[in-house]
Amino acid sequence: MNERTRPLLLSLGIIILDQITKQLVVLNIPENTIGFSCLGDFLRIIHVRNTAVAFSLGTDLDAGLKVVLFILLPLAVMFMLFYVIVSKKDIGKFTTVQRWCLAGILGGGCGNLIDRIFRSFRVVDFISNKFYGLLGFDRWPTYNIADSAVVVSVIILAVTIIFEKKEESRA
Repeated sequence: MNERTRPLLLSLGIIILDQITKQLVVLNIPENTIGFSCLGDFLRIIHVRNTAVAFSLGTDLDAGLKVVLFILLPLAVMFMLFYVIVSKKDIGKFTTVQRWCLAGILGGGCGNLIDRIFRSFRVVDFISNKFYGLLGFDRWPTYNIADSAVVVSVIILAVTIIFEKKEESRA
């Protein structure tokens, strides 16, 4: 395994962890019920299914449009991310950290894509946090390991790009 393909280990690890945790939830917590709470009710493990994307956007779309928007388009994006990560060409000249971030996005994207394909568009979500009314949410929308990987990876990627631009402007 070389420097270009090593970040795919992160992708694979995220996919495996995501699918194992989702399967544990499916096997042990009935759908639409809370499995357990901790830290009061700050953190709940709850079994829900999302038939759309983030914040349940697109729930009412017809099946054909869902196939295009929630399977085919993300599949194309996953292939592009894979290509950028392993390509010997300096596409966009991503740093090593940025390639690892792209691998985190790839792993999370694939984790949810697997659910959409093999669970009839029903992505398993199970982590629920109290949000104390911030942004109008008593609880943050329920999410999973794949969602977390994508969000954390995008934040780190954005920060590295912003700081890289600031360094360039100083030089």
